[in-house]
Parts: sequence; C-alpha cells; structure tokens
Amino acid sequence: MRISADRDRCIGAGMCALLASGVFDQDAGDGKVRVLDPALSPESYGLLQQAAQACPAEAITVLDEHA
Repeated sequence: MRISADRDRCIGAGMCALLASGVFDQDAGDGKVRVLDPALSPESYGLLQQAAQACPAEAITVLDEHA
C-alpha cells in the first residue's frame, strides 16, 4: 500500500495529521501536508482511508498495490 498527497491541492486543514500523525505531518513553512512514510502496512488501510476522506481538498490518495 502506498499513499500520496498533492501539495498543490492541499489547503493546510490538517485533518490528515490529526487522524494519522504517524503518517502525515504539516510543513512548518506553509502548513501543507507532508507524507512521512509513503509505503505503509495493510493494517493501516482503514485509518488512512479515514484521513483521505476527511481531507476537505481531496489531496490524499491511498493506493492498494495488491488489489
């Protein structure tokens, strides 16, 4: 599984970092999303889906590479 974030689309709402702080952070300079680790375990899929759905700018994509 991989996750990507479109920084151009990000508005800095921070929902992703709030819901999945081990995966996302916000850049100190512009407040936009930073992905800490793009390769993730299948166990984190549900949490990452929640973070992606909570993003008001729809800037987060979760890809299941085994599907």
